Amino acid sequence: MEKRLEDVIDLAIKREEEAFAFYTGIYNKIEDKEAKETLKFLAEEEKRHKEFLVGYKNGQYGASGLRMSNVVNYKIAEHLEKPDITKDMASKDVYLVAAHRETNSYNFYMALAGEHPEGEIKTMLLRMANEESKHKEKVEYLYSNTAFPQLEGG
Repeated sequence: MEKRLEDVIDLAIKREEEAFAFYTGIYNKIEDKEAKETLKFLAEEEKRHKEFLVGYKNGQYGASGLRMSNVVNYKIAEHLEKPDITKDMASKDVYLVAAHRETNSYNFYMALAGEHPEGEIKTMLLRMANEESKHKEKVEYLYSNTAFPQLEGG
């Protein structure tokens, strides 16, 4: 049975609020300046997603309000355990925590999309999943470049 559009959007808005709180919470716990900048960026992205969803709910956008793009899936989060969040955690670990969060968000939107037939709701949910996948790509890229830095001549 298809959930009401408003219920689906309310659930997605709640998810984006939780993601914003998650990233700002880590931001306030760690000291690494580079990682803090990435967390600030991710928190702002989640805030932007919430604003999109609120606008979508209010009829300001159609399902195509977010554009789809091809994303590279490094599959780092799928193969490495999520580290514990600590005050002095290394940048690479912050990026790995974020990759796990973005994987969970992607899976959330894909599961919701799977509950709906073809149409506007499914399209919107697939586009939100794509947004989360783009974030995962970014933090996994940052992870790989931080965990395995390029050496001179390499």
